[in-house]
Amino acid sequence: MLTIQAHFLTDKMPASAFTILFVCFLATTVIARCWLAMRQLHAVQTHRNQVPEQFANSISLAAHQKAGDYTTAKLRFGFFSLAVDTAILLGFTLGGGLQFISNTLSRWLGDGMVYQIALAAAVFAISGIISIPFDYYRQFVVEERFGFNKMTPGLFFNDLVKSTLLGILIGLPLLWVLLLVMGKTGDFWWLYAWFLWCAFQFLMLFLYPTFIAPLFNKFQPLEDETLKTKIEQLMQRTGFKAKGLFVMDGSKRSAHGNAYFTGMGSAKRVVFFDTLIKQLTAEEIEAVLGHELGHFKLRHITKRIGVSFLISLGFLALLGWLKTQPWFYAGLGTDAAMATDMTALILFALTLPVFSFFLSPILSMSSRKHEFEADAFSAQYTDAQYLISALVKMYQDNAATLTPDALYSAFYDSHPPASIRIAHLTRLKNL
Repeated sequence: MLTIQAHFLTDKMPASAFTILFVCFLATTVIARCWLAMRQLHAVQTHRNQVPEQFANSISLAAHQKAGDYTTAKLRFGFFSLAVDTAILLGFTLGGGLQFISNTLSRWLGDGMVYQIALAAAVFAISGIISIPFDYYRQFVVEERFGFNKMTPGLFFNDLVKSTLLGILIGLPLLWVLLLVMGKTGDFWWLYAWFLWCAFQFLMLFLYPTFIAPLFNKFQPLEDETLKTKIEQLMQRTGFKAKGLFVMDGSKRSAHGNAYFTGMGSAKRVVFFDTLIKQLTAEEIEAVLGHELGHFKLRHITKRIGVSFLISLGFLALLGWLKTQPWFYAGLGTDAAMATDMTALILFALTLPVFSFFLSPILSMSSRKHEFEADAFSAQYTDAQYLISALVKMYQDNAATLTPDALYSAFYDSHPPASIRIAHLTRLKNL
């Protein structure tokens, strides 16, 4: 046992040992995800025919059963998606797919920058093409079956083309700069790459609401004067400023409703889905907005950005070390002697979810804590009863299950389960 541990702690780990480690983590992750999904299925199906007492007066049995069936359909589809994703990962790594693509492109393009960018483009293109039928099925079968799909096939493929072009226009130049940084800044390239990544993320926060989002949706100024006045008064009470209040045509893609803030600094804007405007009363919309304002006023957004930057710094530092280890490449089915910076980036991106899956509950717990705090903020500046009624309507309209498995929720849910969240708001209302 001590000998095995010593191998894992040394820079000279055998490639076969890393292969075994990778396979063990992959198998454990897949088994854990399947087990969690089965727990969720059991919880939903067990309570399918009875509305929880807490919601008995507000949600019908038919709506509750629809939510259970919708959750079940998504979970069952998820099993198939997981199997395919696992096969793709193994195909690229231990199956030699990445090495085959690398050898082919190297013969055609040589070993320079063009080859490396082409390698990334090829991997992303293959993954993207494989995902198209799954995305199509999810939208036009699963979502359609439960009445949520409003998208046409033409719009689906139009979005696909736009997303692909944006990926090319933004992603490829970013990769080019990143490869230059990796090649010219020495052993601490990962620190310079981190600065580059942070700058890019901040740039996107300003560019997305103004230039990118309008490529996919129409944003109209909020015209309801009564609602607009109520929202502006709430923003004044909370000391919040935004560039504008907008309604987004989310209904052309989905019947799901939502509201969100986007942008930073002077570019901040409040966005409501048109479906949400139709679902909720003015008082309920005000309460929902109070929750979203809470995220900003309590600096949740800043904290999340800070945490994501710290995590990315740690991962880049880890990649900086792994990039120099021959066993990292050989253990994942590639030739260490022919490995490039792009090979390291791709292998790291492919395998990181396998090794980081069990960190999910930590991030989910932090997110749920922020949701409780934002609810409390909304209850301070609006009537908590309106947030409760808004949430109940949104749970029903979005067919969100009211009876999730606790462990599944701990891993995956960024928001508290409905019963816990409503109980928390009820206590705040009665204070």
